[in-house]
Amino acid sequence: MTSLRGAGRGVRGKAAGIAAVALAASLGLSACGGDSAGASDGTFTVGHPEPDHLMPANTTSSYSFDVISEVFDNLMTLDQNGKAVPLAAESVDSGDQEVWTIKVRPGQKFHNGEPVTAQSFADAWNHAAYGPNGMSANDYFSDIEGYEAMNPEDENAEPEADTLSGVEVTGQNTLKVTLNAPFSQFPQLLTYPAYAPMPKAGLKDPKAFDDHPIGNGPYMMDGDWERNKQIKLVAFPGYTGARKPKNKGMTWKSYSSADTAYTDLRAGRIDVLQTIPSGKVPEAEKVLGDRFITGEMGTIDYLGFPLFDKRFADPDLRRAISMVIDREGINKAVYNGDYFPADSLLPSIIEGHRDNACGELCTYDPGKAKQLFDKAGGFEGTMELYFSNAQPTYAQWMRIVANSLRDNLGIQDIEFRQVPASDYFSMLRAREEKGPYRQNWEADYPSAQNYLENMWHSSDNRMGWKNEEFDDLIAKANRTADQQEAVKLYNQAEDIAIREMPMIPLWTWARQGGRSDDVENVTITPYSTGLLGHEVTVK
Repeated sequence: MTSLRGAGRGVRGKAAGIAAVALAASLGLSACGGDSAGASDGTFTVGHPEPDHLMPANTTSSYSFDVISEVFDNLMTLDQNGKAVPLAAESVDSGDQEVWTIKVRPGQKFHNGEPVTAQSFADAWNHAAYGPNGMSANDYFSDIEGYEAMNPEDENAEPEADTLSGVEVTGQNTLKVTLNAPFSQFPQLLTYPAYAPMPKAGLKDPKAFDDHPIGNGPYMMDGDWERNKQIKLVAFPGYTGARKPKNKGMTWKSYSSADTAYTDLRAGRIDVLQTIPSGKVPEAEKVLGDRFITGEMGTIDYLGFPLFDKRFADPDLRRAISMVIDREGINKAVYNGDYFPADSLLPSIIEGHRDNACGELCTYDPGKAKQLFDKAGGFEGTMELYFSNAQPTYAQWMRIVANSLRDNLGIQDIEFRQVPASDYFSMLRAREEKGPYRQNWEADYPSAQNYLENMWHSSDNRMGWKNEEFDDLIAKANRTADQQEAVKLYNQAEDIAIREMPMIPLWTWARQGGRSDDVENVTITPYSTGLLGHEVTVK
């Protein structure tokens, strides 16, 4: 399939967002705004870093998603188990995984009173997919027929079309969507915020829409976005969907320092913080008690290899390096034992995760590692280890890895390459790295495909790894309607990637947040839905 789903998408999307949250956590700047939480009026306050945009298709930032997911209802949403279920849609069906029929639930309205119809979605998707509009999430529409005509490879060329030929409005509440190739995970893709609908007012004045988005979700804007201060939302009285608010509204307060946000949580000046800085977690567990919120996330750290450098071509060398990394020891030393050492290429919250899928190759065994290392002929030259400066923990665990490489494999010439966060992913895209590099991934939607195809597929991966059997299995899984059968095929592809080990899985992140005494029923999912704001109750 011709698709931009892959490395480029991940850099602009969740990987970039994670790097940004780590950078925000490491800054020592003061918070913006100073109002106390407003529990007495039935609303609550959440702390988070400042979003970049609030137009759904013009952002891939998780901080923007915090707000967008409350203001808009997508056709599909994720339940608490990560399964895609209808929200603004009545149904999403296909007989061949290539042509999809979408029925929009009738009776919905935007916050300005305009009806939500199939055309509302088609207009939004065409606006997002049209290259000259410059939407950040443009390439999330690359699976739909007609995308290439709207996005010529030559940036100076005029697009041949301004609408997606694969999106047809066949009735007031019916869409027919034709993809470039069969893709069984399309209902999952429809949960991504970029697929939200837009009213006519948003299309007429996109800039005003970014300051004051008009959605179809359970909450509406209360005034315009107060940039670098706060975004106030109130419950939408005309909402007819499944997420009826149990509170009167919420305020998203912007912070440039995660430490300051945590201090405000402790002091009761905010009610919810989804991410507590790792250095404050031991204290937070004691101070917050049952108000500390934890759980496994979908984010995995990996160590990738530049296979375009012949020194890393032998799989036994890569396997040796994997087996000399003490994941459990690093977890205890750097992450207070709160992270989850990887035993698979997929986190456990993703359907298709298999306990111990990685087997001995992800198990610390210096003796076996040295045997594999010697079998591969050792390593010549300087071993350069690459990571960004977004988070001090990266340097901490890289030093531990380096010590193990010296002590157990005899690699003495090791140098660290700490790269500014703003330059790190562009360096990887340009394949300028000369050694193993830190990589992470948080899924756009919770599917094994989103990890495996985006990170390992021959057309997309950063390692320069090519495996036709892997690619064929992914394509076959994408065509398979039966999800259990699709997962089996994704797992077969995963087994190949584990055996070849072009990229080593390290550990899955932990969600570590907290709430104040003034709110209850606070659920923070490990998916793009994040905080389930509509479920929060205010005392």
